Amino acid sequence: MKTYDRAILGAFNETLSSRQPKASAEIGVFDSGLGGLSVLRALQVAMPTANFLYLADSAFAPYGERQSDEVARRSVHITEFLIASGAAGVVVACNTATAAAIVALRARWPLLPLVGVEPGLKPAVAASRNGRIGVMATPATLASKRFEQLREAQSQGSFVLRMPCPGLADLIEQGDLDAPSLIDAVQHFCEPLRRAEVDTVVLGCTHYPLVAHHIQAALGEHVQLIDTADAVARHAAQQFGSAHEDAAATASVTLLTTGNAAQRCALETVAGLYLPMAARAQQTDLNHGAVHATDRAA
Repeated sequence: MKTYDRAILGAFNETLSSRQPKASAEIGVFDSGLGGLSVLRALQVAMPTANFLYLADSAFAPYGERQSDEVARRSVHITEFLIASGAAGVVVACNTATAAAIVALRARWPLLPLVGVEPGLKPAVAASRNGRIGVMATPATLASKRFEQLREAQSQGSFVLRMPCPGLADLIEQGDLDAPSLIDAVQHFCEPLRRAEVDTVVLGCTHYPLVAHHIQAALGEHVQLIDTADAVARHAAQQFGSAHEDAAATASVTLLTTGNAAQRCALETVAGLYLPMAARAQQTDLNHGAVHATDRAA
C-alpha cells in the first residue's frame, strides 16, 4: 500500500486548506459493492452539479463479515486511490467501513472533507410509537464499539433489537433484486423483528435500501423503515458545497468496481435502474494508477 510521508501529507493538507469546496468538485464515494448506490442517488439529487467517482469494492466484499482492521486498511487504500483520482472529498457510503475506519481516515487526512454513514437510531427513536426499534445491519456493524456508543447515546430508553443479517448484502451484490433466494433471506431476517413487535426498523447497511420494498412487505405497512441516505446527502452538501437547482452540463458520475466482469455488469445494471444519472461501469484493481478525466467512460 502506498504510504504518504509527512512532507507529502503536509503539502496535501495545505492544498486542501486553501481550496474552497464547490458544487462542481469531484466527490469520491465508496462501498463494499452496490450498497453505496443508495447513498449516491441521494447525493446526486442533493448536489446535481457535482462530479462523482463511485468505487464498488466488490473484490473485497462483504465488508460486514471481515475483521475491522482489514476493513480499515482497505478503506485507507481506497481513499488514497480516490484522492489520487481527483477527489476533493470522500463519502464512506458503508456502515461497516464507517465504523471500522472513519476515525483513522480523519486522523490521516485531517483537512479532507470526509462524510460517513451510521445507523439512524436517533430518527428511529423519534419516529417510534411504541419504543420498540429493530436495527438490521451486518454482524460487523452491530458488534462495533462505534455502534454500541451510538446505542448508548441515542436509544433514550427504547428497546433496541439488533438483527445481524449475514449474507444478505452478498445476495444483493448478485444484482437480481427480486431473486427468490433474496426474498427468502429477507423474510428470514424480518421474522424476529415481527415477533418482537417493533414498529420502526433502521436499515443499518447501505445495501438494504435497495431491497426496502421486500423488507417493507415482510414487516408490514405499519412498520416504519429508517434510511439515512437523504440526511447523509444533506450533510455532504454542506461539507462539499451548496446544491444548485440547475445541473451543469458537466455533471457526471463514474462507476468503478474492483470485482469481476459479472460484478461489473451487476453494478451497471442496478445503477441504471436506481440512479437519476447513470454511466457505464469500469473495472480497476486500484494498483495500476488513478482514474483521470481522460480515462472516464462517456
